Amino acid sequence: MSLSEQPSTLSSRLGALAQRLGLIGRAPRQILERASQLRLPFSPLPAIRDSICWQDGPQLHRLIDLPRSALSGPVQEDKAQAHAVLIRVIELQEQQLASFDLRRVDGFSAGNREQAPFGCFEDYAASQACRQVRIISYKDFVKTISLALPRFLADERISLRQASWHGERVFWAGEHHSEAFACAIAYARRRELDISLPADLSHYRLSPQGLAQLQQHYHVLAMPGAAWSDPAFMGLLLDSGLPYARLSLLRSPGDPEFLLLPKYSAEATALGEGLRLAGAPDVVGYLRRLSNQS
Repeated sequence: MSLSEQPSTLSSRLGALAQRLGLIGRAPRQILERASQLRLPFSPLPAIRDSICWQDGPQLHRLIDLPRSALSGPVQEDKAQAHAVLIRVIELQEQQLASFDLRRVDGFSAGNREQAPFGCFEDYAASQACRQVRIISYKDFVKTISLALPRFLADERISLRQASWHGERVFWAGEHHSEAFACAIAYARRRELDISLPADLSHYRLSPQGLAQLQQHYHVLAMPGAAWSDPAFMGLLLDSGLPYARLSLLRSPGDPEFLLLPKYSAEATALGEGLRLAGAPDVVGYLRRLSNQS
């Protein structure tokens, strides 16, 4: 919506939207209009980049075991209802595999953000972080991978993760000696070594049914940190006593929080539609795009 439009045109369009949404009362229409005029530093939700770092992406797997305390808001019942919908957005399939080729692993589930810029183990192995790891022979390889997997020669099971929003990439769930692990896997791929171990594989995926339920019952919007100290926004959120819940689930401090506004409430619906007009990213649409990419 262009800022150059006349107020009467803006008002008529907002009125038409309010009528289409069934926001007949004066209060919801005013909330819609005021919310649409907010000027907050909205920014697009981050795209998933090709990275060896599981942490370099939205931590959607946390939704499965999401504690109710992760949601904030003034009314316990509103948080409980939002929680019941959110925990159904992600599905987990766990497999016990008799043999898994470790050359397919190309990521760290418990890595750090310094690893995020690297797109594969080969690039990471060639970086300064791995400069002290040297593998010249098979003996060196066994010694190196055994730092990360102390019972590698005893065929001890390895824990792995996958997520549909990360494509086919497989992540190692170990927490120690990631440099040694990456260098060993890169060496095994280069030398075409057959290195297989039994594995426990956890695969996370976005649930189409869960996303449909979320979309049916909630506006879910990504709100910048500045919103929670903005008087105009907080006035809209709190003054009318509308139901809502907040959830912080993305990557690091400073990333947006999710605002969940139930669609059964005319006031909450008006706020959600107004925020979308003001530029707030639609989280459900974002999740659907991630689901379609998998």
